[in-house]
Amino acid sequence: MAKVIAMAGKGGVGKTTLCGLMIQHLAQTGRGPILAVDADANSNLNEVLGVEAPQTLGEIREELERAGTDMLPGGMPKNEYMAMRMNDALTEEDDFDLLVMGRTQGTGCYCYVNGLLQTQMQKLQGHYPYIVVDNEAGMEHISRGILPSIDIAILVSDCSRRGVQAAGRIAGLIGELGLKPERVGLIVNRAPNGKLSDGIREEIEKQKLDLLGVVPHDELVYEYDSDGKPTVTLPADSPVRAALENIWRELGI
Repeated sequence: MAKVIAMAGKGGVGKTTLCGLMIQHLAQTGRGPILAVDADANSNLNEVLGVEAPQTLGEIREELERAGTDMLPGGMPKNEYMAMRMNDALTEEDDFDLLVMGRTQGTGCYCYVNGLLQTQMQKLQGHYPYIVVDNEAGMEHISRGILPSIDIAILVSDCSRRGVQAAGRIAGLIGELGLKPERVGLIVNRAPNGKLSDGIREEIEKQKLDLLGVVPHDELVYEYDSDGKPTVTLPADSPVRAALENIWRELGI
């Protein structure tokens, strides 16, 4: 079975950037093939990785709903055709494959597309040594049990008490659900000069979080994002890369 690494935290803390750099690290150290899962309705993991976005599970579902039975190959039941079309939501690269959840159109619940993601992950998990999941902001995928399991839970926060408190709530939920990952740890991202204030350290201790490491603020990451450059093309001497190498070593990956 695949080792499942899930990243979670409140919105805007840089989960997707760190997730993409982890996927690159795993690929470059011979851990592939990796299944990269963009489980955020506002999907952009492909931009960090520098690959074209596949059709999302949500888009395929909407397409089939609009088309009805007219587009089904002769005699094929709709559920079988949908299962076949779901494979189109997988982009295959040399060292990793990318699966994107996407969203349904308009208003309404994401329950159906969440169920599609859960089904696809259960079907695919036996084909990869690692699955890396970029979760949406909040706790929905964890609370709904969409992930088949979690071996390593990486909680990401910025240098704010609210971010650390959100990570603490997610850690608590993981415990309440009895998921029992091997490791639940916190990365504090975008720290000025790579340092934490006493107040943030105090909040981390209050939330009883295992601090894996601190990633410094790097203006180059912002520039890459603004210019549409994949974050995985950051230079080798990037302070972000140096900090993450220590964290990956701490995690044994």
